[in-house]
Amino acid sequence: MLAPEQLERINFLANKAKTDGLSSEEMDEQQALRQQYLQAFRQSFKSQMMGMKVVDPDGNDVTPEKLKDEQKRHRSE
Repeated sequence: MLAPEQLERINFLANKAKTDGLSSEEMDEQQALRQQYLQAFRQSFKSQMMGMKVVDPDGNDVTPEKLKDEQKRHRSE
């Protein structure tokens, strides 16, 4: 995930955008920070998905084949 300072800066810029508005440099910084945040979020989510197993109430593995295939491909990398 992002460093706490980066998250604070994202929040600061979001609040400033709502109240005072942002300069073009701040808008560029905000966009770059958003992209970094999204990249970190997607990586974290993908990592969680690669460790997921879906089990029905009877204890049978019902993980979708598409996810199983992706997990196999991910392990071989």
